[in-house]
Amino acid sequence: MHDEAALDVVRADPLCAETPARLLTAPITPAASVYVRSNFALPPLDATHTIAIGGAVRSPFTMSMAELAALPQRHVTVTMECAGNGRLGMDTVPAGEPWRYGAVSTTTWSGVSLRTLLERAGLAPDVVEILGHGADAGPRDDADGDVRFARSLPIADAMHPDTIVATHMAGERLSVDHGAPMRLIVPGWYGMASVKWLARLEAITTPFTGYFQLQRYVYEVNGTVEPVRRTLVKSMITSPIDGGSCARAVLVHGWAWSGAGAIARVELAVNDAPVWIDAALGTPVSAYAWTPFEAELVLPDAATATIRSRATDTAGNAQPERIEWNRLGYGNNGIRGIAVVVTDEGR
Repeated sequence: MHDEAALDVVRADPLCAETPARLLTAPITPAASVYVRSNFALPPLDATHTIAIGGAVRSPFTMSMAELAALPQRHVTVTMECAGNGRLGMDTVPAGEPWRYGAVSTTTWSGVSLRTLLERAGLAPDVVEILGHGADAGPRDDADGDVRFARSLPIADAMHPDTIVATHMAGERLSVDHGAPMRLIVPGWYGMASVKWLARLEAITTPFTGYFQLQRYVYEVNGTVEPVRRTLVKSMITSPIDGGSCARAVLVHGWAWSGAGAIARVELAVNDAPVWIDAALGTPVSAYAWTPFEAELVLPDAATATIRSRATDTAGNAQPERIEWNRLGYGNNGIRGIAVVVTDEGR
């Protein structure tokens, strides 16, 4: 089981837990502190587990863990975020897991390209999505009977070489909380796309309309429903820490990420000042990992201050002042301020 002492537990059963703020300063999140999101009780799987690949394919097959391990392995370092991260920061907090801001982590996953398995199966020409079925299931208040976790991916994302069926995280076999013995990893998408406890991959010729595609993990605004997909552009200040103290002259550090493109710009502002200051961008550890930023600021001569960050990606998306509220509380990438106590030093 996961070391819960290294996590901030949001819900104990099934486990939902955040990476503590103090551990979000490193480019790679400590393995014991990678955030965990579980919808149902852990399924009883072991090393004899197999994955079935079927649907609209020429040659359906089943693959064991040993057969998967014998295929060429791929390693991807990914910043993954839960779609509900920041739900508690929304104005009128929606129902759902009370995530603060730590449901995001960066680590390296290893496994086999999903493309390798799909090419072996031979997709029919009219396939539009690949549906991943998890082995986890359970009751929901707004559904009849048990619901199994399942999410689909468009063909282009499923066939990307860095979308993988992962068996390892941070160089070790997956823990059960992280989806052992195998799970999907979909760089650039919110975490719900990276189906855990993967049991079946199904090629489908019409878009999936299951529970976790059109009833949960959706943006529901004014009666319209849109599935949650790629991670929205976002930034996070990691130093100084929210609620901590700092000198008036302070070097601010943080991370920015987006599923739509690389980070092009991060700006910082103090209190409600309309002037934004460009931060210097560092180099991410991978194309799918968060981008470091830093900037020197001189805070006002006051006892407290608020520092805000705003990221823009290469697709032109920028963080909004606040998001359009949605009923289930997903995708909160609104500009966030951290509050600090300004020490006498430098004042």
